[in-house]
Amino acid sequence: MSSTLEVACIQQACGDDRAANLERSAALVREAVASGARLVLLQELHTGPYFCQVEDVACFDRAEPIPGPSSERLAELARTSAVVLVASLFERRAPGLYHNTAVVFDSDGTIAGRYRKMHIPDDPAFYEKFYFTPGDLGFTPIDTAVGRLGVLVCWDQWYPEAARLMALAGAELLLYPTAIGWDPRDTDAERQRQREAWITVQRGHAVANGIPVLVANRIGHEADPSGQGAGIEFWGSSFVAGPQGEFIARAGEREECVLRATIDRGRSEDVRRIWPFLRDRRIDAYHDLVRRYRD
Repeated sequence: MSSTLEVACIQQACGDDRAANLERSAALVREAVASGARLVLLQELHTGPYFCQVEDVACFDRAEPIPGPSSERLAELARTSAVVLVASLFERRAPGLYHNTAVVFDSDGTIAGRYRKMHIPDDPAFYEKFYFTPGDLGFTPIDTAVGRLGVLVCWDQWYPEAARLMALAGAELLLYPTAIGWDPRDTDAERQRQREAWITVQRGHAVANGIPVLVANRIGHEADPSGQGAGIEFWGSSFVAGPQGEFIARAGEREECVLRATIDRGRSEDVRRIWPFLRDRRIDAYHDLVRRYRD
């Protein structure tokens, strides 16, 4: 396996037209591949708008089985482009049972594995508990032609436990497809605090585990379908960080882009030798981590 890995994060705006969204994603994936990428990460729920701003049973019609039309289109894209592709889909598992699911397509177009989002938020404009059943596949890395991938989804990115469990299972990279943004009514100071917290916690996962992190977030303003809220201004800012949390590549807040980066595979080994956090973990003293709170 090569000592370096060319990767890309796709940052785009999404509308109501599923076919148009998929075609734009495909064009950006092909652009990434043409410039050398062997692993491409798409953002969360990239086939449509972020529908979780409201609780509406009609939105369940957006869900698809996996395999299904969107996954088949993406599988063909991965196969013809010879790229490992990480996509995020609204999965219809059974009537009344839906997941927020990341699907990993290997470079031959087969499904290498999937990850169902484990941490489900329920906040103003992010009413995901109405739609998504918490994942039941655990924190299990997925083996691909470019290595073992620890795929997590959006709200998972705030939880060091999730990143750690992926790393302990041998993940060589952490990948976070994301849909996060501001309430347009937030002050500039509050906006920057939120965005910087989001960036910092994920860089911390890279540092604590000694592995690179890839993050793909959407852009653009999406109105509240109910008209009661101000909508969400997605802040983009996709990035790739190395095993010491260093930025390798960063995107802006508003621009559609293919964010390319070169990852040095050997640096994780080097960093873990000088910062042996896994060696020094006190696993004999961590039993309270399985409690909700220590009263």
